[in-house]
Amino acid sequence: MKKSAVLGMAGVALLVAGCLSVGPDYEQPELRDHAYPLPDAGVAKEKGDGPAKARETISAEEVGAWWTVFKDPQLDDLIRRSCTNNLSLRAGVARVRKARAQLAAARGKWEPTLDASGGITRFRTSENGQSGRRITRNLFSGGFDASWELDIFGGVRRSVEAAEADLESAVAGWEQIWVTQAAEVANNYAALRTVQQRLEVARNNLKIQDETLQILNSRLESGIGDDLAVQQARYNVETTRATIPALLAQEEAHLNALAVLVGAEPGSLHGEIKPAKQLTMDPRSLEAISAECLRRRPDLRQAERALAAQCARIGVATADLYPHFRLNGSLGLESLKASDFFKSPSLYWSVGPSVSWSIFNGASVRANIETQKALFEEACANYDAALLTAAMDIRNALSAYSQEYHRNQALAKAVEAAQAAVNISQDLYKSGLRDFNNVLDAQRSLLTLQESFTLSQGNIATELISLYKALGGGWSCLEKKE
Repeated sequence: MKKSAVLGMAGVALLVAGCLSVGPDYEQPELRDHAYPLPDAGVAKEKGDGPAKARETISAEEVGAWWTVFKDPQLDDLIRRSCTNNLSLRAGVARVRKARAQLAAARGKWEPTLDASGGITRFRTSENGQSGRRITRNLFSGGFDASWELDIFGGVRRSVEAAEADLESAVAGWEQIWVTQAAEVANNYAALRTVQQRLEVARNNLKIQDETLQILNSRLESGIGDDLAVQQARYNVETTRATIPALLAQEEAHLNALAVLVGAEPGSLHGEIKPAKQLTMDPRSLEAISAECLRRRPDLRQAERALAAQCARIGVATADLYPHFRLNGSLGLESLKASDFFKSPSLYWSVGPSVSWSIFNGASVRANIETQKALFEEACANYDAALLTAAMDIRNALSAYSQEYHRNQALAKAVEAAQAAVNISQDLYKSGLRDFNNVLDAQRSLLTLQESFTLSQGNIATELISLYKALGGGWSCLEKKE
């Protein structure tokens, strides 16, 4: 075959390769803005409280660094350290590296292959052969063999598309680990602050109850009290005291959990995290979630990229229905004498196209195409399910946050009333107008309501964290890490 003919065939093949890709072209599913209107998270105001707040939409920028809304520098620092040091992120990083390597391997199929070989062979011919005599010789050889598959029907391009989507899916999976991680750090921090607040409530009540017990003891010693009231006050004191060890154990557990989450030794944060105010923020009236927030949710992007990869694999399977074209060539030296090996007469070369086509396994190829199509339909269903789950998570979290705020407002008023009841009952007891049972009941009610109010404040923070987690928030920390 003439050199010009070979070059012409290669040029035509390259032209066709640039225009043809078998299999379906992927179209990304659309998400409409405000596709999922959400229940009102605003607070119903009483008369005289002023106008209601304007309804808002959570932006993608806010979700990207959601922990900053709490305005707590210590939480910000823990989130940053977790992003940098946490050991659980290593598995996600390894999966990303694996996907990148697989993408590089897929792209490598576009490039020609080049093999080198060389050797020395000593041989002897048969006396009964064509020469009629025995000859012993050495054969020195060395050269290169090259091959390049022309991606005429786009099978390689589709495999690269699939590998690129797999890489993006792996990155989204890594980000999902971080979303869970950031929420876990914040939840443990909120729980720690709640336990510390509960400890403060218990100790304050214990102090008040102990002062009451001392007064009753003094009255008894003075002959104007009764032993029943003293014993009732004592079991009230000891009941409150008994709640403190369990709270201290919870505080220890949350401190150790935070240490592990930031990649530190358990116990190393005890002197670092000091008691502070409850982790809370002002409630807002929210109308809907921006579609951009849903697009950034890692599990949705992971499912969407898996869908794209599977679409491309249909093209990879379809390309097996068609022939494979290659350009092959070789160049080398071959000589019977070592002294002649590098001389020009020892040079040999060959170049030319080749074609291969699996003709008699068409049923297997078509079965594989149907398999890939079925897997694509499965990926579509998984994506739709992920989308519905995302909407459900967001609505549930927002509703829980809103309702917990309403509950907290009612508990705040109840605590205020209970404190007043304690003061009144003590005054009435001192005046002899009521027995001591009224004081005990009022103190127990105050402790219970203060405990419930403190837990509710922690729940507000936890529900807000759940909302941001449902939105897939936290990617700004990863972008800085990258």
